[in-house]
Amino acid sequence: MEAKVSGEERRIKQLNTLSGDWDFEELESLASTTAFTLNQVEALHKLYEQLSRSVINDGKIHKEEFLMALFNSRSKKNLLAEKLFELFDLKRNGVIEFGEFVYSLNIFHPDTPKADKIAFAFKLYDVLHTGYIEREGLKKMVLAAVGDCDLQLSEAEIDVLIERTMQESDLKREGKIDIEEWNLLVAKYPSLISNMTVPHLRDITMIFPGFVVDSKVKDSDLVS
Repeated sequence: MEAKVSGEERRIKQLNTLSGDWDFEELESLASTTAFTLNQVEALHKLYEQLSRSVINDGKIHKEEFLMALFNSRSKKNLLAEKLFELFDLKRNGVIEFGEFVYSLNIFHPDTPKADKIAFAFKLYDVLHTGYIEREGLKKMVLAAVGDCDLQLSEAEIDVLIERTMQESDLKREGKIDIEEWNLLVAKYPSLISNMTVPHLRDITMIFPGFVVDSKVKDSDLVS
């Protein structure tokens, strides 16, 4: 029986077929395997060029540039940002290349299948890299989120929140949440992955309209 290939493995395999020159054919290939149109991929390339030269001018997004884009600070320590950078860096080489940038942002596109968003969120909360969402890792993530939002929650209140979550989610009573239990929890509380959708990604060509001037897409093919 053939082993099932994960979405991440499939994306890495697709990336390895591209030269990285990002000519028309390669941009078209990215568009054909994501929820983005060709116009939107071109707009993302313009955005990527800006971000990848904001600190280190080498055409790749380093962690400092990623933090600058999220927090306007290249030195701020943030667990969520660290995990996002880790997940965007599909090749695990310490930088985010353009193909990785597009495939990772695709998770947040409104038209991306819910299953892909659920799987990505699960990896995001798997802070300890065990293949499970565990109490310790979940607490670290909640503490980071609370700190960013300036919410007034004591550590005791956070502990109560974590305990309630584990009691409801850990159906197998293993002290951790596996992917099946996570799927059931999201089905019950869809808002758990509400942050996995960024509506503005559908309007990326409006947010970065400059790309239209240099676009290789015919005017008749442009989307509104």
